[in-house]
Amino acid sequence: MNFDKDLDVRNLTCPLPILRTKRALSDMTSGQILRIVATDKGSVKDMPAFANQTGNELLSSTEENIEFIFFLKKK
Repeated sequence: MNFDKDLDVRNLTCPLPILRTKRALSDMTSGQILRIVATDKGSVKDMPAFANQTGNELLSSTEENIEFIFFLKKK
């Protein structure tokens, strides 16, 4: 999937992946896509909840090896 910005939050634990995601999205324009790579297992629940609360669209959520990859579309 194509994306406009890449965010590496590997080796960070809750709440840092969400806080960094929020900060990264603030620099983006509506419709742009952010790719997030995390290792915190809590992010599997946190990212969908964050997207739901903020109105951003979670396009994809996958796990590769021990990394979780999310694609968020800014509202």
